[in-house]
Amino acid sequence: MGVERGTTALATTPPPGLRVLVTGAARGIGRAIAEAFAAHGARVLIQDSEPVSAPPEGALCHRGDAALPEDVEAAFAVADAAWGGVDVAVANAGVAANLPALELAPDLWRRIVALNLDGVFFAAQAAGRRMVAHGSGLILALGSIYSLAGAAERAAYCATKAGVAGLMRALACEWAPHGVRVNTISPGYIETDLVREVVARGGLDRGAIVARSPQARLGRAEEVAGLALFLASPAAAHITGATLPVDGGWLANGAP
Repeated sequence: MGVERGTTALATTPPPGLRVLVTGAARGIGRAIAEAFAAHGARVLIQDSEPVSAPPEGALCHRGDAALPEDVEAAFAVADAAWGGVDVAVANAGVAANLPALELAPDLWRRIVALNLDGVFFAAQAAGRRMVAHGSGLILALGSIYSLAGAAERAAYCATKAGVAGLMRALACEWAPHGVRVNTISPGYIETDLVREVVARGGLDRGAIVARSPQARLGRAEEVAGLALFLASPAAAHITGATLPVDGGWLANGAP
C-alpha cells in the first residue's frame, strides 16, 4: 500500500545519536556496518578478538571473544558505562570452514557452533536484557544465504546460519511486546578481504558464484551495511522477525 494522502513519509535512515554495538567488526561486513552507523552520527562500539586498526572517529573498541558470554557481557558493560546502554546491537562475528562433513573434526564443529550460533545468542541475550527493561531496541544478526539454502562441504556453516535465523525469529516473537525488534540480515557472497583470500587459495570459484548471480557480481560490504541502516530507521519500525537476503538475486535464481 502507498502512503495515505496527508501523511508524512517516514525517514529511511537512522536518527543521529544512536548507541550501536557491533561484534566481529575489526574488518569485513562488521567493519562496514560500524563505519556506516558512525557516518550517520551514531556512537559505535566495536567488539572483536583482533585489534581494530583505524576505527571510526570516536568509536570505542573492546577486545574479546564473541563466543564467550563473559567477553560479550564485558563489551556491553563498556557501552553501559560510556553511554548508559545500547540502542542497536549487531551480532556479526562468525567463521566458516569448507570441508566434507566426513572430515569435520569435533573440535572444529564445536568452534563453529560456538562462534556462529552461541555467540549470536550471547550477544542477543545481553542486548535483550537491557532493551526489554528499557522498552525499545533493535537486534540484528548476520546470517547468510546459507540460512536459507544448503551446500556441499558447508555442514557446520549451514547448520549454524540456519540456526541464527530460527533464533532471531523466536526472539522477535518473545520481545516484540517489549518494543524490541529482532531481524536477520543474510548476505550472499560479498567482496571482502576474507572472500578474496579464499578465492586466491582455491577455496571458492569466483566465476561460478558470479554466473549464479542474476546481477553477475559479488556484493559489497557497504550494501549489507545499507540494509542495517534502514532497519534502524523509523521506516522499518514494523519489520521484525524477518530474514532478509542481500544477495543480488542469488537465492531467487533457480537456473542451473
